[in-house]
Amino acid sequence: MSPKIHKFIYEKLMGWKATEPIIPEDKALVLAAPHTSIWDFAVGFFYYRSLGGKLKVMIKKESFFFPVSLILRAMGGFPIDRKNPQQMMMKIIHEINSTDKKVVLVICPEGTRKAVHKWKTGYHTIAKACNLPVYLAHIDWAKKEFGRGQKVELTDDARADTDRIQQIYEDMHLTAKYPEGYVTK
Repeated sequence: MSPKIHKFIYEKLMGWKATEPIIPEDKALVLAAPHTSIWDFAVGFFYYRSLGGKLKVMIKKESFFFPVSLILRAMGGFPIDRKNPQQMMMKIIHEINSTDKKVVLVICPEGTRKAVHKWKTGYHTIAKACNLPVYLAHIDWAKKEFGRGQKVELTDDARADTDRIQQIYEDMHLTAKYPEGYVTK
């Protein structure tokens, strides 16, 4: 489908607004929050496709069953094995570093749709190993807005960077699809 069709679906049928253009770099890592519903993926997909972009989104492997797996793969989803995070992370790093293609990788730092106080830091390892800029995409269900967010610089301290990023999201005052599942502290 063309970006015009995605834009029509995103804006007219779904009633959402794109607040920022797509990421200018050929390779980037995007953190997306809050993530409390599978519908966050659909909204993010239509947002980015409506602007002409393509994404790669990490989704738990349990979601990849026939025929759903066909749809998820067509939308840029790829399965991750949460039981072997180190192995998965090394595979992602290798694939990003060995391709000349555009790669915009989306990761939900919460690591789940449930409420968690301590966000995951695997994104940090991937971004540093691949020298990727990191953007803080945000979804606000109350305003029906989705944006690519600001670019953040990472230090060598994954936990401190993640705490700082959680604070940035906290300061945005976003409304999740299921607010009880979104915790930034």
